Amino acid sequence: MSDRYQQFVDSRPGRLVAGRLGLPEPAVLRRHERGAPVLDAPALLGAASGGRLAEPAARVLAAVGAEGWVADKNARRAAADAGLGARDRADETDALGALLFDASGIARSEDLRAVYEFFHAHIRQLAPCGRLLVLGAPPRAAGEPRAAVAQRALEGFVRAAAKELRAGATAQLVRVAPGAEGSVESTLRFLLSGRSAYVSGQVIEVGNGDVAAPADWDEPLAGKVAVVTGAARGIGAAIAEMLARDGAHVICLDVPAQGAELAATANRLRGTALQLDITAGHAPDVLVRHLRERHYGVDVVVHNAGVTRDKTLGRMSEDQWDAVIAVNLTSQERLTTAILEADMLRQGGRIVCVSSVSGIAGNRGQVNYATSKAGVIGLVEALAPELHRRHASINAVAPGFIETRMTAAMPMGTREAGRRMNSLSQGGQPVDVAETVAWLAAPGSGGVNGTVVRVCGQSLIGA
Repeated sequence: MSDRYQQFVDSRPGRLVAGRLGLPEPAVLRRHERGAPVLDAPALLGAASGGRLAEPAARVLAAVGAEGWVADKNARRAAADAGLGARDRADETDALGALLFDASGIARSEDLRAVYEFFHAHIRQLAPCGRLLVLGAPPRAAGEPRAAVAQRALEGFVRAAAKELRAGATAQLVRVAPGAEGSVESTLRFLLSGRSAYVSGQVIEVGNGDVAAPADWDEPLAGKVAVVTGAARGIGAAIAEMLARDGAHVICLDVPAQGAELAATANRLRGTALQLDITAGHAPDVLVRHLRERHYGVDVVVHNAGVTRDKTLGRMSEDQWDAVIAVNLTSQERLTTAILEADMLRQGGRIVCVSSVSGIAGNRGQVNYATSKAGVIGLVEALAPELHRRHASINAVAPGFIETRMTAAMPMGTREAGRRMNSLSQGGQPVDVAETVAWLAAPGSGGVNGTVVRVCGQSLIGA
């Protein structure tokens, strides 16, 4: 469903009215287009003393063909070591596509002044749909208490800065564990590009996982096999399309009642359609048998299937409770257990679960749904150590307000509130969830494990 308010605000009269009345002014977001540059304007790199992430960041900028500028001697040295031909910092009038600051060397609260000085000087130069990235360390790995305090403080800085940005710009904090500096490329590519258009205010940790740089970053899943549940339409179909775009053979799974739409999706992607009710007792065995006999295993599993049965708790029937828990949570547990016990997930495998902001913040009339989606986050956290031991990973995406058939059927007031209650002042698209899943599914993203990434435009409630 089209966002008529956004269309109005995007017009000249609409901009004037919104500006005078102080109304939200959602920008047209820059989303990924194959062949388009990762950044539309130069990236400015800065670094505090003693940091270890400016050089890896400079290497990524060089790899994506971005024009790089440096703001200080630390960044200048890192750029030279990385082979990034960078010139000195921008003038105050130059537009910047990205601001990257290596804060990993900050070890005292007094040293946070360096973060303030860098962004204070340049944040107003950030171009529409620009990117603000702070690179830090996990507080638990900081060593000294004061260093842990300073690194934890960066989270508040980024979340607040993200809410001050305008014109579709976003901000993130990337924490990189010691020794994982070589594992950041996939994550930085995603966060710098239009693939992360509806992701903002997030904290992403990169650890020492199983990471393999693809031969072709445009098709990182070439030769891989992926399963997507709930793939007949909506977000599931968009996820299947993204994984196919990235080179995977996609097994599109959905209930028999969605057979026609499922077949259409699979045929369009040259994938496989598998009709299966994932709540059925035999579902795990059927899926494992299909994977063993047809593909000898699987590389990517995306648990997307989900339902809603909304009622306030006092009016909710047993059937409404049971249906949501069965589809959204129990089925993910059962299918994952079966795949792992049958050793069907290949080395370097990726499991991505679809949770929801409702599972983080709760939502009136959705006690069953919020319970199930919080449980999905629990599943990710519980299985992350085991997946790490298997040289694999498990993560979750938590969508906020995404424009789908379900949201189009909402009352207008509820729908408009959902669209505007985030820092980007608009609803996301299924492609935004799909791009995030595709990043987590990529071979180069193995350092991200046990993480929940909210695809919500930085929801103003619970995120």
